[in-house]
Amino acid sequence: MTTHFISAEVDLHDTAEELHSAIEIELKKHGEPLRWAVTDVDITRQKAVVEGYVLVEASPAAA
Repeated sequence: MTTHFISAEVDLHDTAEELHSAIEIELKKHGEPLRWAVTDVDITRQKAVVEGYVLVEASPAAA
């Protein structure tokens, strides 16, 4: 298993719960989220920038 640093943009949502869910879904596309933070918000574009670490299982060929 390895960790990877991810930076992603997600749409802003009406509630904190919806935003949290959107962030988790986006990060899970890359691995299992370990920790993350919203590092920037663009109100004009209605986007949040999220940076975090995900855990990725090593493929059998790489082992």
